Amino acid sequence: MSRWGKKNDKKTPEVIRTVTEGLKSLYRKKLLPLEQYYNFHDFHSASLEDADFDNKPMVLVVGQYSTGKTTFIRYLLEQDVPGSRIGPEPTTDSFTAIMHGDVESVIPGNALIVDPNKPFRKLNPFGNTFLNRFQCAQMPNQVLESISIIDTPGILSGAKQRVSRGYDFPAVLRWFAERVDRIILLFDAHKLEISDEFSEAIGALKGNEDKLRVVLNKADMVGTQQLMRVYGALMWSLGKVFGTPEVLRVYIGSFWSEPLMVTDNRRLFELEEEDLFADIQNLPRNAALRKLNDLVKRARLVRVHAHIMSYLKQEMPSVFRKDNKKKHLINELPVIFAKIQLQHHISPGDFPDCVKMQEQLMVHDFTKFKPLKPNLMAALDELLSTDIAKLMPLLRQEELEAGVQPGVQGGAFLGTRAGPFVEGDPFALKEENGEGAEEEEDWIVTKDKPKYDEIFYNLAPNEGKLSGTKAKDWMVSTRLPNSVLGRIWKLSDVDRDGMLDDEEFALASHLIEVKLEGHGLPPELPAHLVPPSKRRQKGSDA
Repeated sequence: MSRWGKKNDKKTPEVIRTVTEGLKSLYRKKLLPLEQYYNFHDFHSASLEDADFDNKPMVLVVGQYSTGKTTFIRYLLEQDVPGSRIGPEPTTDSFTAIMHGDVESVIPGNALIVDPNKPFRKLNPFGNTFLNRFQCAQMPNQVLESISIIDTPGILSGAKQRVSRGYDFPAVLRWFAERVDRIILLFDAHKLEISDEFSEAIGALKGNEDKLRVVLNKADMVGTQQLMRVYGALMWSLGKVFGTPEVLRVYIGSFWSEPLMVTDNRRLFELEEEDLFADIQNLPRNAALRKLNDLVKRARLVRVHAHIMSYLKQEMPSVFRKDNKKKHLINELPVIFAKIQLQHHISPGDFPDCVKMQEQLMVHDFTKFKPLKPNLMAALDELLSTDIAKLMPLLRQEELEAGVQPGVQGGAFLGTRAGPFVEGDPFALKEENGEGAEEEEDWIVTKDKPKYDEIFYNLAPNEGKLSGTKAKDWMVSTRLPNSVLGRIWKLSDVDRDGMLDDEEFALASHLIEVKLEGHGLPPELPAHLVPPSKRRQKGSDA
């Protein structure tokens, strides 16, 4: 009976519906056992959990203090982050994960790392000193529905960098860099010095250059000629620090919602911002590909690690002179790397940093390392050669489905696709605004309308309306960034005809003044701002 029972007992094949499901299954079944067997986590990154595969794309923002990191994040979100502060001095010494939540809240680090739904549980080994400087700011924001943002402490320079943070700052950066989808490295156009701590921080990002985007911020504070010199100096400095022949992509602009100080390069800033925003907007579409790529990189490193551990185990004597042999093997590690490379036909790029590996090996007992286990290595080879290839059709299907999705929406991304502030069809956005506006409500713009009418008629409207081109020329004179003016146009062109009548122009002027006074813009036009004639029109349409 038992024999026949076993014969008919067939396992139901696992049905993989998404790339993420497939990657989780492959990791648990074929990669994690190998990592645990060869103590991979003692030398490299901690094991992965389901939250590492399921979380939204993350953007890591890094830079020296006062380069505009927090302002850059506020510019993207068009909303203040709970607990954040902006200033010329180092205003934060904390890592802050900015994530979507139904209500605004701040979760401290020690509570954050026990949440199985957040991808931060493996930060626990960095200790209390770090966890006291780690928090999650949750807030309802449309941008955060698609991505999460990690704000980092301002990197110190001069005498300040000699003050110990109390935890391994580059190691924490490296942990995040391995898990995020994009790294934004900010530089101030007035402060290109790369301090020792900044150099160490950039070194921690090595191996993740494909995720790296460099932003030369506050570029509106210098003229064209000086900006060219600053850009050249930045490229020279980056070449020295990264030491790679590839040229990093540098985006030039001023990423805040204040008027530009020097407007000579406005068009350049517009194009650079569009490129950077498009790159960020595509992150949700490319998330599955990034996870697949990161898992393959990890699997190749695990394979090399297994060969290194088994070689060191094989070379250790069984009884005598173990300490001397251990020292000899550590000193000979570069030669061992070369032998493994030739013997197993492994690319040099798959090997870990030799000096760092030598330091880590000093505290390990080589006799406890494990010999090569053929069945585990065969499973890993199958993962790299066959299993990942089986996921490719599913990946292409998801990419095609994601291609029709809008990507990251909300915040500053709304202003990049509005009215005459983007090349193309000014009627592309057809959204309802001002729902529920009551004609009886006073129009808040009325008191200043005579002032706005004078400007409106001086711009020579055609048949009572200003074209998008004429309105744009006037709006640009306020020196506000195009992403902000695009939002204002979207709110003001209530009837969506691509032109502004006298009431819509007055509304646009009012919103510009509100923005110049430092206030935020509403995501949709509230009832008290809908022009009176548009309220009557909506009523008659109904």
